[in-house]
Amino acid sequence: MKKYIVEFIGTFFLVLTVGLAVNGGSPLAPLAIGAVLMVMIFAGGHVSGGHFNPAVTLAVWLRGKCDTKDVVPYFLSQLAAGALAALIVVSLVGKPLLGAASHEVGPSLVVEFLFTFALAWVVLNAATAKGTSGNSFYGLAIGFTVLAGAVSVGRISGGAFNPAVGLGVVIMGLEKLSQLWIYVAADLAGGALAALAFKATHDAE
Repeated sequence: MKKYIVEFIGTFFLVLTVGLAVNGGSPLAPLAIGAVLMVMIFAGGHVSGGHFNPAVTLAVWLRGKCDTKDVVPYFLSQLAAGALAALIVVSLVGKPLLGAASHEVGPSLVVEFLFTFALAWVVLNAATAKGTSGNSFYGLAIGFTVLAGAVSVGRISGGAFNPAVGLGVVIMGLEKLSQLWIYVAADLAGGALAALAFKATHDAE
């Protein structure tokens, strides 16, 4: 149960930060999002692994570093946290006056897949590989991957790279409901392929 609570807390503050920073229109929103992910990983990584993302949980499970019994509870904790954070954001600042953003399907699928792959690839290599075992930089590496993705392609897809974040931004009214399946399908596919790539390049593990 401790692991699930940690996953809930980390995902909650990630989605809360996404909503408040984006709603506030700050140019530093990507930095705030990457930073909160970093600190939550440092805070909870030693307990739950610090996934805070169903796509990462899928990748870590496929890589063999997450027990099968934990996968569904992790998913549920992450999605519940994303939904609750979104409801709190709406209660605090309301929904965007200009309505939800609009993104093209094709480009959204491509960039969500690519940067979720990058995120899961960094997680697997920085936080689960024997060669980086015991390092103190993994939270920074993971947070900066999200920062890089948000700055690079946020305008193309919204920059979720995480189905729990995707659910949250849809509830907040930042993204259209029609975008949600992209955040689920492309992000889970990116995480799965990252796990396969990791296993292909780490024979001893």
